[in-house]
Amino acid sequence: MSMNAIQFQRGLSLPQFQALYGSEAQCERALIAARWPHGWRCTHCGCKRFFLTRNGPGRQLWECFVCGYQSSSIVGTVMEHTHLPLNLWFLAMYLLTQYKNAISALALKRQLGVSYKTAWLLKHKLMQTMSQRDARYRLHGRVEIDDAYLGGERAGHINGGRKAANKTAFIAAVQTHSDGRPLYMRLTPVADFTIEDVKQWAGRHLAPGCHVVSDGTAAFAHVCQAGATHERHVTGGGRQGVQTPQLHWVNTLLSNLKTSMAGTYHSFDHAKYAARYLAEFCYRFNRRFDLPAMLPRLPRLLRALATTRPLPLKVLRI
Repeated sequence: MSMNAIQFQRGLSLPQFQALYGSEAQCERALIAARWPHGWRCTHCGCKRFFLTRNGPGRQLWECFVCGYQSSSIVGTVMEHTHLPLNLWFLAMYLLTQYKNAISALALKRQLGVSYKTAWLLKHKLMQTMSQRDARYRLHGRVEIDDAYLGGERAGHINGGRKAANKTAFIAAVQTHSDGRPLYMRLTPVADFTIEDVKQWAGRHLAPGCHVVSDGTAAFAHVCQAGATHERHVTGGGRQGVQTPQLHWVNTLLSNLKTSMAGTYHSFDHAKYAARYLAEFCYRFNRRFDLPAMLPRLPRLLRALATTRPLPLKVLRI
């Protein structure tokens, strides 16, 4: 049996990570390079001339030569107002991106040596950044889609049917290559699998000209209103449904998702936070071709953090 090149690729080892980002100064230099690749520019007046100073023993401060506005490397980013050293932020990014399965807030708390509240806030800021970054892209070409749910049986609740109180509906979509391999995926919570929900989802996430392959869910036929073509396969339920060859990859990745969730999280409020947890899984999958590129050489997540507006707790709780 041949080895899968993606699964057996070299990642970023922990000693390599520590050599790159072991100190606060190294992390700050990397953040500055990611935020201002073409040099510092004042966010108030656009001036490029500045005085460089420091906030006591803390981070560097840029003071605009024209308007006098002062900013540090974290002001205006997801990390604004953080009391954590940057090397803990970088370690959290490493733990979230370099492993196939996710890491829970409780495990992150133990790894970073912080409180659970701090670990939860840090993890959700990173997941929300991942979600916003992937939301910019649309799926192209051949796309397999399926309806799915997070949640299961719970004592004292009605557990059957599509609208059970303890289930969160989402649409799973996988873009495939011309040779059949999966390329990118999108997992998006929806209110229900109605015609209007599917039309809105398709308009946001599918590029015009997509060829959508789905099961017999009637609402999926309305992806055509977003400029896509549609191929329908009535699969039936049970094992026969998940073994439909035309929907092989979406069913496989949904199985991987459920295994990952069950093995990592004891529980979470999927009715409120499903979008972030699903986006975290997608973010790693969509960038699996080059694991080290998630952080050091091409600092994708770091660049996303540096260019995303602040996410205070009251926003994350919505």
